[in-house]
Amino acid sequence: MSRKPELRGRAARLARLFPAGRAQAARTPFVLLVVVLLGGGLIGLLVLNSALSEGSFELADLQKRTKTLTDEEQALQRDIDAYSAPDALQRRARELGMVPGGDPAFLGPDGTVKGVPSAAPAPAALSAPAAAPGTTTVPGTTALSGPAAAPGALLPPGTPAPTTVPAFPPAGPAAPAAVPPSVSNPTPGR
Repeated sequence: MSRKPELRGRAARLARLFPAGRAQAARTPFVLLVVVLLGGGLIGLLVLNSALSEGSFELADLQKRTKTLTDEEQALQRDIDAYSAPDALQRRARELGMVPGGDPAFLGPDGTVKGVPSAAPAPAALSAPAAAPGTTTVPGTTALSGPAAAPGALLPPGTPAPTTVPAFPPAGPAAPAAVPPSVSNPTPGR
């Protein structure tokens, strides 16, 4: 039989401080604590990894949406540039019946007129029709049309014979021209 050697002196005093039967029981809580810490760390890493991957998917979706919206913005900007090009504005103005303006005149702060205004030239499509036989036209006027201006038309008694109507007001300090009522004309694409 083997016996443990007997300790003497200082070793004996130290051996009495640590009981021999409790060595196995003291390791169990430490091992459980280490296992719990490692398990908690692994679970924490799993949760963190899941949150990061979810965030990366959301980031990818937002980047895709940003790209789509940027492409749409660029397409709209191209449309705006095409509609605001000078040739497109001129074509649209002609479609609406507008003509290029004449020379402008400016009013000074003291009320003086600076420059000589001129009327806008009449476009070829809106120029004066040929006068009916027997009527005279004055340059810068447009002949009347309709049944009253037809040659040989009978007019009620007391009605003056049709003459011509000026195509534009005479130049000079005349009364301000009446502004025609605005016509609502929707712009395509809006």
